[in-house]
Amino acid sequence: MEALLAWKSVFVIVFFAAFLVAERLRPAVQAPTGTGRLTRNGVLWGANLILSPLFVLPLTLLATQYGPAWRPEWLGGGLGLALDLILLDFGIYFLHRAFHETPFLWRFHEPHHLDETLDATTAVRFHFGEVAISAVIRTVFVLALDIDWTSVIIFEILVLTAAIFHHSNVKLPAKAEGVLSRFIVTPSIHWVHHHAVRADTDSNYALIFSLWDPLFGTRSKTVRTADMPIGVEGQRDLPVVQLLLAPFWAREDGEPSQAQGVECDAEKSPPPLTGERDRV
Repeated sequence: MEALLAWKSVFVIVFFAAFLVAERLRPAVQAPTGTGRLTRNGVLWGANLILSPLFVLPLTLLATQYGPAWRPEWLGGGLGLALDLILLDFGIYFLHRAFHETPFLWRFHEPHHLDETLDATTAVRFHFGEVAISAVIRTVFVLALDIDWTSVIIFEILVLTAAIFHHSNVKLPAKAEGVLSRFIVTPSIHWVHHHAVRADTDSNYALIFSLWDPLFGTRSKTVRTADMPIGVEGQRDLPVVQLLLAPFWAREDGEPSQAQGVECDAEKSPPPLTGERDRV
């Protein structure tokens, strides 16, 4: 168990570092150079690094060890793992969709979308409240489906690497991305989900396998472009303390907060993106 967790950490860190380098060597769009945004993303990530061993992992371990063992023996091994990964990805599609469609849950997911630039660091920018709520809901799912510990950890590795990949600012060959997007979520798909137009924000919910959105009618027809504005429609990013407190602010009619963000560093006036209206 400890060995699997160690390998998970090493693999994800190496993957993350590789994309941080790649998106600076071959960026899809020109990104702001200020440090304020990276500080915000780093603080949110740090909060979740603390939360994970204290809450998320113990809860997951309890769910996998003390759930009802109803699965037959033949539904084990590689077949069981494949089924678990599909079921977990199916479940996280609907969980992600719920975080958009339910006003209370959107409060906790909104800090992720307030990022006005996308790169690998956006993949780890989540409010600790969203991580905690997701862990509780996933526990119920794991218990009900009798999913074992190994499957959950392997799925977490896939989710983290997939998130780093499809949030990244790496320029991919168009043909290669076109082929990949038939099977998995790529930047061309997920960047539209971060488009600062609410109709697109509320689409493209899939995280690993790309089939769920076409299957359930939530795939946006919008094509990613280099000058596509990123963030939440009508809002700006917030300082880190406000990001942490934002879900708990009083709001009218359950709508997202209209608090004004502050502009900092080079983000005050984002530099022109390369390629004008070219697809990226």
